[in-house]
Amino acid sequence: MQFKHPEILWALFLLSIPILIHLFQLRRFKKTPFTNVAMLQKVVSESRKSNTLKKWLLLVTRLLLLAALIIAFAQPFSSTVTALQQKETVVYLDNSFSMQAKNNGLSLLEKAIQDLVKNIDTETVFSLFTNESTFRDVSVKDIQNQLLSLPYTHRQLSLEDIQLKANTLFSKSNGTIKNLMVISDFQQRMATGPIPSDSTVQSYYVPARPKGSVNVSIDSIYLEDDFSDQTKLHILLSGGSNDQTVPISLYNGPSLIAKSAAKFDGNTTSEVMFSIPSGQEINGRIIITDNGLGYDNQFFFNINTKERIKVLAISASTGDYLERLYPEEDFSLMKVPIDQLDYSALEGQHMVILDNLNTIPNSLQNVLASFKEDGGTLVVVPSQNSDLASYNSLFSQLSSVQFLEKVNNSVNITAIAFGHPLYKNVFENEVANFQYPKVGQYYRIRSNLPRILSLDNNEPFLLGTNGLYCFTASLEPENSNFTASPLIVPTFYNMATSSLKLPEIQHTLGQAESVDISTQLPNDAILSVSKGDETFIPLQQSLPNKVRLVFEQNPTSDGIYTITQNGQALKNISFNYPRSESQLAYLDMESLNPTNTQESIGSLFTYLEAENNIAAYWKWFVILALLLALVEVIIQKIIP
Repeated sequence: MQFKHPEILWALFLLSIPILIHLFQLRRFKKTPFTNVAMLQKVVSESRKSNTLKKWLLLVTRLLLLAALIIAFAQPFSSTVTALQQKETVVYLDNSFSMQAKNNGLSLLEKAIQDLVKNIDTETVFSLFTNESTFRDVSVKDIQNQLLSLPYTHRQLSLEDIQLKANTLFSKSNGTIKNLMVISDFQQRMATGPIPSDSTVQSYYVPARPKGSVNVSIDSIYLEDDFSDQTKLHILLSGGSNDQTVPISLYNGPSLIAKSAAKFDGNTTSEVMFSIPSGQEINGRIIITDNGLGYDNQFFFNINTKERIKVLAISASTGDYLERLYPEEDFSLMKVPIDQLDYSALEGQHMVILDNLNTIPNSLQNVLASFKEDGGTLVVVPSQNSDLASYNSLFSQLSSVQFLEKVNNSVNITAIAFGHPLYKNVFENEVANFQYPKVGQYYRIRSNLPRILSLDNNEPFLLGTNGLYCFTASLEPENSNFTASPLIVPTFYNMATSSLKLPEIQHTLGQAESVDISTQLPNDAILSVSKGDETFIPLQQSLPNKVRLVFEQNPTSDGIYTITQNGQALKNISFNYPRSESQLAYLDMESLNPTNTQESIGSLFTYLEAENNIAAYWKWFVILALLLALVEVIIQKIIP
């Protein structure tokens, strides 16, 4: 037993006073002679015995009464060892999109917020953080309105991140009990690594799970151009059950232009195709109707007016492979011999190809170096009789590339770097039985640029990255059949498209995306991006013939945004939330590190209240004192 005011117990020593008074009574009796006292002596003897018993009973009763009152004022209680220690509470509240799943008409997040507000004492100070926000040292009444209007997000902290973030909110004191409450649906993607162990923090997990785990989502889209007046728009969906049919609608701006239905037969995926006019600007929005999560029931995309990429070929080749690779509807190809080249023509180009030149003049080397430094893409294809000194002089200004010597040896091109950005989304899988092209002679080269294509003797054939690409052999028909190989199409096409990174039909929020806008900005001018009342300025780099925009932190919501310059719309760009939250695949709570898992927020607070319960006994001692007072009255009445 413990006492809230133990100093009051010193008053128990006062109980010795009535004991002393009782033992050392100062009352004296005077003897008086009286006749015939035999009968009186007997009466006095019996009266004294009764009186002595009554005094002892009254003494004990009063001592106990006083002791009970003193102990009551000292406020005795009992508790666990941790009940009296100071508590620190940190709450993680998952507000990711998967918490939109519903139970009994309420989303998991809404139910969690209601339970928190209901169970946390209004005077309790705690810290709370979500996937994007942090509230430090607040009471529930301080943040109640913010919690009730808490938005959903596509961001999701891992269990490791939650632990690390919580540690920054706890104090450094070793004398406090630190409780971490994790309220989430605990999707599998939260377990990205081992959870940091911290013996000073007690973690409590409260899994919030929906009754059903069926959720249909629009995963992705892609365009298939069959070179007719119609383009096929393919829409990929997932999460459906067998024989389920989900209506799907296609909008261009506010106008409904097509409707269909996605059918799921025997698996959880489905594909729907719409035909849309080719070459037409479309601000598209795809909508499905589904009882699962709401965020993945719409998908934004846009098709801008096709912009031609400017390609300048400084060529001494008699072949026409460049004309076949770069059609007029997509590219603006200008092919000139070196003796007719106007150097000022390089300023507006996106890509320059040095094709089959024997030598590169010093004046052109300086212009090409400036062109590459300003963000242009340079492709170098040597001739069979190249002046290696002039080539090496150019590369000395660009990268650590050096031609060493000519090798007259016929070899096949047998190795493809499938993971290189140039071949992204080109091959469905690594090709093993490809009909590889060959070269009759090549140049041995020294470089630290990544290889893209290699010869079967492990010498590079094509290498490069970030706007600089170099072949080690001439592509003339008498030296190589590479221009007749299917491999040349994605190689040169992707070189050109990477020189001007036009907006794709859709982008994903939270991922680093770069987009090139063909415009020239005056000094101190900037491009802005807007959607309705939302406007922001992305990270941007102004180059001579384009502006490169980088998106990562912004925007934060999906939709179709407009890129503007001085209020004039240049292009539209679409963003969608990542679909990682749509899986509804949950962790097995027993597989986590040993921790305290509670079924609900209410049961967690009941458990913590029991752990911190303090049993007070002062009321019982007051009741005991009252009973002793009653006993004293009874003694006074009964014993004469």
